[in-house]
Amino acid sequence: MSKDRLGVQETLAIRQAARGGRRGIVNEGSPMGAIFNVFPLILVPVLTYNIWAFGATAANNNDASAVRTHLINQEHPWLRVPMASGVEWIVTFGDVLVVLSMILLFVELLKSTSTGTAAIFNHALSMLVFIICLVEFLLHPAFATSTFFLIMVMALLDVLAGVVVTIISARRDVEFAGQH
Repeated sequence: MSKDRLGVQETLAIRQAARGGRRGIVNEGSPMGAIFNVFPLILVPVLTYNIWAFGATAANNNDASAVRTHLINQEHPWLRVPMASGVEWIVTFGDVLVVLSMILLFVELLKSTSTGTAAIFNHALSMLVFIICLVEFLLHPAFATSTFFLIMVMALLDVLAGVVVTIISARRDVEFAGQH
């Protein structure tokens, strides 16, 4: 490629970046960054719940009631915090999973503003995570809990919000590209 042609491409890339485009001169990204963009983070609490639920069910002779009671067990909480009102705030395992899911959902929403191949794969994998959650919720007794239901709803919101935000972002990119 000639030196003049390369200069024209760099100039166009700089102009596009100045207009608010999402592509820079050089594709700066590490392999770990690409994996982070494709990997649906809501899978972390889903896998945590799966490992814990299937492990506890197997350890208790396929008794899912032990899993269900451990999520809301006030007698053996993960954390007890004395409050100024004189009572204790009790945090259970289920509470921790829901908070972790909310934090990761927030990060997923921030990631969904990007457009490109990684975002499309992320949305496809997020949809797969939601479908797996729905099947587990409907078919396995250890997953029929409010905690897992909230995680499943967050997986659905990840899919819906990600697709909507990506469509809106892509439409803006098309509008900027159309205005010369």
